[in-house]
Amino acid sequence: MPSDSSASTALPNMSPATKDIIARVRQMIPPMLEKFHKGQLGRVGVIGGSEDYTGAPYFSAMASARLGCDMSHVICTPAAAAVIKTYSPNLMVHPLMRTSPPPNTTPTPTTTIPPEAAEDATTIAARITPLLARLHVLVIGPGLGRDPLMQDTCALVLRAARERGMPVVLDADALQIVQRDPGVVRGYGLAVLTPNVVEFGRLVGALGVREEGDGVGKVEALARALEGVMVLEKGGRDRLSDGRVTYTVDLEGGRKRSGGQGDTLTGSIATFLAWRKAYLDGLWETGGRLKEEELVALAVFGGSAVTRECSRLAFAKKGRSLQASDLTDEVHTAFLNIFGEVDDDSSGARL
Repeated sequence: MPSDSSASTALPNMSPATKDIIARVRQMIPPMLEKFHKGQLGRVGVIGGSEDYTGAPYFSAMASARLGCDMSHVICTPAAAAVIKTYSPNLMVHPLMRTSPPPNTTPTPTTTIPPEAAEDATTIAARITPLLARLHVLVIGPGLGRDPLMQDTCALVLRAARERGMPVVLDADALQIVQRDPGVVRGYGLAVLTPNVVEFGRLVGALGVREEGDGVGKVEALARALEGVMVLEKGGRDRLSDGRVTYTVDLEGGRKRSGGQGDTLTGSIATFLAWRKAYLDGLWETGGRLKEEELVALAVFGGSAVTRECSRLAFAKKGRSLQASDLTDEVHTAFLNIFGEVDDDSSGARL
């Protein structure tokens, strides 16, 4: 087993606190063992994507895949599915979501309403929830939009995932589900919210959280109001807390704030959460040094660290021309820079 000091030497400017956390995150990363079979090291589903928003779910799912998740799914509308399938043959795309029909749509002698236009959220969700048995982690929000039918469907799927005890990452427009009904996640320790500063402010307002203290204090207060939900506020430094454990991710990131970088974050967090399950399942000799109650925070920290390093690397190459797809290209390098190789020798022991 490696010593904690072996977690990373590629980023010498890490603070001592960050190095310590990274060393603990590294313990939950599976080595590459011959005995593993397809799907054991992560099956992630991303719900989002509509006719107007096809990039976000792709970036989230591809970040998950590039980081090391075995199987990445996208659940979206048929219009989005046709486009996303052209981006990569590596993703499994399910055109199961539906958007609301245009207002005042009525059939005429020459026009008809498609059958799916009459479907409600319960009917649509009933087609999606069977997929949850095939997944370890669910991401909701990338490219979701604010269509009422899409929102209502995701609320139902979210409840179903919670009933299964499945970790869920919520971002972007999925955070509106929590704004409208905080009870959908309140008290669920396997829910992760990743708001930016504007979305964070809306959540704080919706829950009546008093904005006192520094940034860390505000994140802790929101997490406590949600009774243990993990909240990661994105910013110059990412701050995450479940009201009990609080971390600040102080790794340097890029200085270009292009859209879509948060999608790399959701996919990365999802993969670490999938590895959490592999760790708890004892798929390799872990040494058992990590406690179950700290794994969600470590997974979120790991996903944030990888994303910030992706942003730094991409910005160094692209500067102000940086786009979300540039982060996707840096996922593997970012992982190696932070965690180094996690591999095995012929005996199956971690190096």
